[in-house]
Amino acid sequence: MKRKRKQGHAGKRRRQDPHARREASRYEKPIASREMILEVIAEAGSPVNREALAGMLDIRDDTATEALRRRLQAMVRDGQLVRNRRGCYALADQFDLVQGRVIGHPDGFGFLVPDDGSDDVYLSARQMRSVYHEDRVQARIAGKDRRGRREGEVVEVLQRNTHRVVGRFYRESGINFVVPDNKRLVHDISVPDTEVHGAAHGQIVTVEIVEQPGKRHRPVGRIVEVLGEHMAPGMEIDIAIRSHDLPQEWPADVDEEIRHYTGEVPEEAKAGRTDLRDVALVTIDGEDARDFDDAVFCERRSSGWRLLVAIADVSHYVLPDTALDREALKRGNSVYFPERVIPMLPEVLSNGLCSLNPEVDRLCMVCEMQISAAGNITRSHFFDAVMRSHARLTYSQVAAMVVENDPELRKTFHALVPHLDELHSLYRALRKARETRGAIDFETTETRIIFGTDRKIDRIVPLVRNDAHMMIEECMIAANVASARFLIRQKMPTLFRVHGRPDSEKVEDLQEFLRELGLSIGGGLRPEGGDYARLLSSVRGRPDEHLINTVLLRSMPRAQYHPENIGHFGLAHEKYVHFTSPIRRYPDLLVHRAIRHILREQKAATFEYSHADMQACGEQCSITERRADDATRDAVDWLKCEYMLEHIGGTFRGVISSVTSFGIFVELKDIYIEGLVHVTSLGNDYYHYDPTRHRLMGERTNRIYRLGDTVVVKVVQVNLDDRKIDLELEEKGSVNSRRRKRKPR
Repeated sequence: MKRKRKQGHAGKRRRQDPHARREASRYEKPIASREMILEVIAEAGSPVNREALAGMLDIRDDTATEALRRRLQAMVRDGQLVRNRRGCYALADQFDLVQGRVIGHPDGFGFLVPDDGSDDVYLSARQMRSVYHEDRVQARIAGKDRRGRREGEVVEVLQRNTHRVVGRFYRESGINFVVPDNKRLVHDISVPDTEVHGAAHGQIVTVEIVEQPGKRHRPVGRIVEVLGEHMAPGMEIDIAIRSHDLPQEWPADVDEEIRHYTGEVPEEAKAGRTDLRDVALVTIDGEDARDFDDAVFCERRSSGWRLLVAIADVSHYVLPDTALDREALKRGNSVYFPERVIPMLPEVLSNGLCSLNPEVDRLCMVCEMQISAAGNITRSHFFDAVMRSHARLTYSQVAAMVVENDPELRKTFHALVPHLDELHSLYRALRKARETRGAIDFETTETRIIFGTDRKIDRIVPLVRNDAHMMIEECMIAANVASARFLIRQKMPTLFRVHGRPDSEKVEDLQEFLRELGLSIGGGLRPEGGDYARLLSSVRGRPDEHLINTVLLRSMPRAQYHPENIGHFGLAHEKYVHFTSPIRRYPDLLVHRAIRHILREQKAATFEYSHADMQACGEQCSITERRADDATRDAVDWLKCEYMLEHIGGTFRGVISSVTSFGIFVELKDIYIEGLVHVTSLGNDYYHYDPTRHRLMGERTNRIYRLGDTVVVKVVQVNLDDRKIDLELEEKGSVNSRRRKRKPR
């Protein structure tokens, strides 16, 4: 009796791919979609090799087999599949694996930030031996540590993201190595004698990694650039640029694209645009500003005001998918160091053709708004224009004219004064609407570094915001809101500037902290922006106002760019984008392109950017924004440490700006520099950290050190390499510190 041949997977009726149409639209010879591959592997119930999988999917010819190999490779790279040592594929979640980005810690351990948004995974110092900060890895969940955190074991490095490192070169006992400046990169890099290339002991260098770190060996590199002595003027910026991998050189194809630009706008570019050259548009910026991307004009109307916000038409010059556009996206934003800028666009555009310089013709995109006496936008529309700025004004000049009524300045700018006065009246209406809306206003102090000779800090001064600053700020916010409303009405894909609600756990901690002060915030665990605003208003003038401001600010998430609109919590706006700074922010350029697409009477469906494209751009721009903040902070911290080298042994009054388990950070008054009082120097006691109440409390003495307390400290040590300033309390205890009262027993 003949045995009936058992049919394998290949003999089954060919299954229908639900995404076949999509794949056919993308590829000339489509194969099974990712979704179908995942479904087939899931049904198999065990890891499947490529040959068996090809049979299950009825893939037979060589071209399709190669396409399957590449797709599987991409799915492994993206973390959808795992490939075991036998070459078989399985679903990642079947192995309890997570993939994500590594965040290193200066103390040697690290964390894996999962792509799926789940809680971070702790990586021990041992697991960090084979990886660098910012590497992408796949890790197995091995259990939980003593704090209850998920603990991982690195299974595979998916992507190396550290290829060049800036640091200090050392030669000790015949061994060469580089200590990275970025303390999250915990591996010293070995340098063979043949790869030193003239570097001297103690110099700052850039080293290229030729062998990545492993479990049993340190990384190996070769020196490709000697930056110089570590105390040389400007070194702090050179280090920050390279440590954070900030692009600063323009690629050759970008230089080629901008070669034909001059300082003049071609006449043909002005054709078909609204002529605003006779309208008294002016720029209002800081004294040291060099790129002017916004100009304003205001006039009274019977029911309120007519406001024109003219923005540099960067989208006319920077076209999608050009070399210039790709480089702008790579940079994401301009980076502003003390007295040095790394621009998003070449200077011929950022300081030239796109900058709304006075008395020259410039292309612009205009948001025209009708604003009611109550400060609400009642109507708006957008159009392309050519303008000529009537003056380059500074904040101090405008404040002197409209607030102090300076007679000399009002005489000098007499033709502009009526418009500036109306702009100030409009500001008061917008400000009142802001308060009614419940927008949050934190009292924070920004500073400016004043340099002396050899680029050494002479002093650090606070930046005082006057009415002119806030006047321009409100005009820009109004234009951003009008832009968001316009794009939503037109159903255009765009990048919103979103600011989410505070996390419920942080709000719970905040409420507990406020109860200690006899305060509370409305809204329970879901407060609105108005609840924050009312609390801030109620504590104005209190001795602990700074403390409350700080704790409220830290309870809120960071704003970011995203194609899904969740509103802007801090500004109390349901719809918000960035429109007003396309010279220095890539998201603004995308908003301009979307608006122009509509102005050309084209449909949203034909826009060159999809929702997925916007998602990718939003992630990139949010990353570059954080990168810029980190880089500038590193450079400023270096300069502040260098400045404090001359003040070792000095005594200062300061305010506790942060409390941690290992000590208290103190901001020194009048010089705006922060240092650490380590917990071991607080006296003969054991101190316990209370994160909810933001304080350290002595076990024996009951001495309390709390955020916002005033203290007197002495500068005992400055470590320039680590950017650390060590302080000690001059008086054991804070000036207004508290002792916890013992309850009667």
